[in-house]
Amino acid sequence: MDGVFASAPPSAHVNQRGRTLSAAAQTPKAPTGRTFRIVKKTTLAPKVTRYVVAAPEIARARRAGQFVIVRVDEQGERIPLTIADADAAAGTITLVVQEVGKTTAVMALQPEGGTFLDVVGPLGLATHIERLGTVVCIGGGIGIAPMHPIAQALKAAGNQVISILGARTKDLLIMEEEMRRASSEVLVCTDDGSYGKKALVTDVLNDLIARQGKPDQVLAIGPPIMMKFVAKATLPHKIPTLVSLNAIMVDGTGMCGGCRVTVGGKTKFVCVDGPEFDGHLVDFDEMMRRQRFYGEQEKAALARHATHECRLLGGAA
Repeated sequence: MDGVFASAPPSAHVNQRGRTLSAAAQTPKAPTGRTFRIVKKTTLAPKVTRYVVAAPEIARARRAGQFVIVRVDEQGERIPLTIADADAAAGTITLVVQEVGKTTAVMALQPEGGTFLDVVGPLGLATHIERLGTVVCIGGGIGIAPMHPIAQALKAAGNQVISILGARTKDLLIMEEEMRRASSEVLVCTDDGSYGKKALVTDVLNDLIARQGKPDQVLAIGPPIMMKFVAKATLPHKIPTLVSLNAIMVDGTGMCGGCRVTVGGKTKFVCVDGPEFDGHLVDFDEMMRRQRFYGEQEKAALARHATHECRLLGGAA
């Protein structure tokens, strides 16, 4: 099986805290004797790579907003990655990965035609898709990738989808053409004005509301600070606002507790209860503090990896 969930006894559906897991967060059967081929590999921006991976059953089962757990090799850690696209007919899923730590650096070394050892999923609660009217989808930086399947699904459901895409600079803007196909209208902004409007996504959102009135819903995926201020911008207008907190996930099943967030004064686990939550209820400041907990360890692991690679290349020379 291509990492897709298999039936498990009821006892396997409760995690160590005694919380019943959703169907999308139950423990999957590990694939045996299978690897996942990288059908296509493309650089989208500096340190950002798109992988098209052969995973037929995941491609057929996935829904917008869900993610997979990837392990590159036997020595690798398990990392959660949101499915940016899928082709059920071709049997492939698309992952867009920013190189920020050791594991993503190791991923970037895998060639087209190479393999990942494990790809398990789909995991997480899928985005609730219905016909609402006008929906604004805001993607910031690498957050544009997980926004893509959500915009696709919302448009297919008959919504007018207005997408706001933001990046620090033109070179870091990804998946513009894909988002144009998935949207009714696309507005682009960059921090430095090198492409589109020189503005923050919140500026573009405020201008849009002033021109066209309140949309029926806003969704935002990007850096936590961006999502925090998108939620602040929509709160006075009482616009329902969803944010995806996928960046804080670790093990993807609710067992490690690393993705704890406070939503409406209650503790939630992003990988089991989310990854999407009401942006007006999320304690973003707490979430950003948690994201910094292991920063030094991550830097040290990446430095060791870089040193090891340099030695290998030096030896080969």
